Amino acid sequence: MRATVIHAPHDIRVEEVPDPAIRLPTDAVVRVLKACICGSDLWAYRGESARQPGQRIGHEFLGVVEETGAGVDGFTVGDLVVAPFVWSDGTCAYCADGLTTSCPEGGFWGSVGSDGGQGEAVRVPHADGTLVKLPAAAASDDRLLTALLALSDVLGTGHHAALGAGVTEGSTVAVVGDGAVGLCGVLAAKRLGADRVIALGRHTARTDIARRFGATDVVAERGEAALAAVRELTRGEGAHSVIEAVGTEQSMRTALDIVRDGGAIGYVGVPHGSASGVDLGVMFDRNIALRGGVAPVRTYIPELLPDVLDGTIDPSPVFDLSIGLDEVPAGYRAMDGRTALKVLITP
Repeated sequence: MRATVIHAPHDIRVEEVPDPAIRLPTDAVVRVLKACICGSDLWAYRGESARQPGQRIGHEFLGVVEETGAGVDGFTVGDLVVAPFVWSDGTCAYCADGLTTSCPEGGFWGSVGSDGGQGEAVRVPHADGTLVKLPAAAASDDRLLTALLALSDVLGTGHHAALGAGVTEGSTVAVVGDGAVGLCGVLAAKRLGADRVIALGRHTARTDIARRFGATDVVAERGEAALAAVRELTRGEGAHSVIEAVGTEQSMRTALDIVRDGGAIGYVGVPHGSASGVDLGVMFDRNIALRGGVAPVRTYIPELLPDVLDGTIDPSPVFDLSIGLDEVPAGYRAMDGRTALKVLITP
């Protein structure tokens, strides 16, 4: 079959790889209908996170079950399923606590020795604990199928950030980052009842989506000017909740500057700055909470799925470029050059 592999920074290829096969009784094989490129994939693409030459890449996909191991009870051939970006066994103490990303038997798609999501099919370890079944009728609705793909990562990650930031009914929320996760953070904050959502971003196409998702205000400034703008919008106090969806030192400093005393920052941007940007003394003096990390999206999918199915929330606009599998290298170039927000792949 064909799949996306990375050989070196800026060297993404679509090559023939071995077909996935059942190795353990708990495995399933899923034929991919939709996959996508994540902003975090760009760190490998740019050489900022190490990969072995020829390693698979991609961690967001949904598709149809093609084969199951003898130990798989919850799925049969033909089921439409979505996979979170980390597999997990669903039985350990961490999974029971909802922290599926810490499962000792878990792992990330595209890690060494595992299949990546940007290909024609994927071997899924611990299928019963990992996959979530979708209505079969969704397979014939392309827009809905695209929206459901967001459950694999960005929608659940935005939700995780909103929870970490303590978003509540009537609160004021600021979102640092106008990528797909930040935009889904806007959607999540509105879903949780935020009264005011301030999106920080300079790209009109993206801030237009933010407004569509529920942002009440847009701040295009950066640095001190952004701080002043948010303070002006919040009577000089700052936001009750701040979602940090970038992961740089500057973005974390911005989040800390614009949060209200006694507020909280929910951070989900993959850290790639030279330092954290967090001053514990400032946080201590101002009673600021910091929560977040890798989002356990498998825990969130059952909660978010009904709202996607009935149209209460529609994350599909974050996918602004659709390509075939052979065009994946061009898709990476588009996202790296910020001419695409998030690239949808149809193998």
